[in-house]
Amino acid sequence: MDEDQGKILATHRQELRRGTLVVACLLACRTPRYGYALLEHLADARLDAEANTLYPLLRRLEVQGLLQAEWNTDEPRPRKYYRTTPEGEAIVAELRDDWLRLTDSMTRLGKDPS
Repeated sequence: MDEDQGKILATHRQELRRGTLVVACLLACRTPRYGYALLEHLADARLDAEANTLYPLLRRLEVQGLLQAEWNTDEPRPRKYYRTTPEGEAIVAELRDDWLRLTDSMTRLGKDPS
């Protein structure tokens, strides 16, 4: 692959990852998680995310009412935990269904070269 193709591929991978990260965060935050723990959880699932991408996304999902944030000050270091709201659960259920349909479509397209 030449350099131009590599740049094109990187651009498309970034676009694909953006939407995937929204779904992944909503699914992962069904269990309350703070930012760094969420990054680790996503990495364990083989979905790498950068902190400078994740934190603005978490704030945006909170503003949209899909995540709820709460500070936990019980530990020596206060942490902001994010949890999927009922509205977020409804949205992620729809998005997950869309994802499964898309996966099925891609699988079918990948098998049929005509």
